[in-house]
Amino acid sequence: MMYTKLLGLGLMLAALALTGCNKKADPSKADDKKGGKADDHVPHGNGPNGGVTFDMGKYHAEFTVDHPKKEVTLLFLKSVEGKKEKDWPTEAVAATEFTMSIKETKVKEGADKGKVVPPMTITLKPVDAKDGKASKFVGTDPGVGNVADFEGVINGAIDGVGSKGEFKE
Repeated sequence: MMYTKLLGLGLMLAALALTGCNKKADPSKADDKKGGKADDHVPHGNGPNGGVTFDMGKYHAEFTVDHPKKEVTLLFLKSVEGKKEKDWPTEAVAATEFTMSIKETKVKEGADKGKVVPPMTITLKPVDAKDGKASKFVGTDPGVGNVADFEGVINGAIDGVGSKGEFKE
């Protein structure tokens, strides 16, 4: 029984290692322990609005928070080889809405520092959609008014295909 669990865990870890960003790594940063092959995943930098970028299905997206407006934004970006994420243009996708699930966190500054911010589920709607496509999706929740590091998952359908992305500030 224990060996079955260990085998299952090993297979799950192997599957996780094979998924993720398809962005190619810099070959000059090859890891000799892997026979000179570089890891295929390169961590993303900040997007054009200073937010965290991440994979969203076959697309790239940026997550930003406007604390005073209690608003979150999901912006789809078009990867441009040779340019950093902050210089990538937006890319419209065919989607009607996304659901963002943010994990419990804590306020990191101010009078409420250390206060628990409960988990949130936020519906993101398209902004300025044309022909059923938009590059920007926005949602609000009182909880994002707190200055905290947010982490979570975004789910939705793009071009009729289920898409999921994980972000962490």
